[in-house]
Amino acid sequence: MTFSHYSRSLACCIPLLLTTGMAQAATQERPDETLRTVLEKAIGESDSFTDRFEAEVWLMDMSTRLKSRVPDDAKRLDLLKNIHYEATKADLPPEMVLAVIHVESNFDPWAISHAGAQGLMQVMPFWLKEIPQAGDNLFDIRTNLRFGCTILKHYLKREKGDYQRALARYNGSLGKVWYPNRVFAALNKRWFRSR
Repeated sequence: MTFSHYSRSLACCIPLLLTTGMAQAATQERPDETLRTVLEKAIGESDSFTDRFEAEVWLMDMSTRLKSRVPDDAKRLDLLKNIHYEATKADLPPEMVLAVIHVESNFDPWAISHAGAQGLMQVMPFWLKEIPQAGDNLFDIRTNLRFGCTILKHYLKREKGDYQRALARYNGSLGKVWYPNRVFAALNKRWFRSR
């Protein structure tokens, strides 16, 4: 599915209901062997734009949108580069990752949920025990993004490309639509790709 097809399908098919409920955690579901393998591979790997023009356009556009949440220019651009890199590496639209972060932590890298999920993408700490790596820290932006993007991509594959189900699984609310609807609302209102 191409990004434009994905964007059109979201805009046409997903009602933008901002129903009740708070973001829970990246996932409370214990990892299966396939996901453990995918995460180990992602963690073992250490730029993502096809050319300089694409980088400048995307970074400028998204930087303007993110400025109210991350006022420091250098931190904002570093964050956006890392989001783009990790999303692209996981074969996810960076804009979708921005929308997930918007809903999960509102771009607070120190966020902790009531369930104990940590960082930008609200990853549960048990993932660090499942795949121990010296120095892993879910408050480290790159580590958090790598875990979150890899987990979301795994669920997207598991759900055969169904973003609504993958997002609900990511949040631990499979079978409910409130969380995916919040992410789609953020995507469509703020993080959509300009053409």
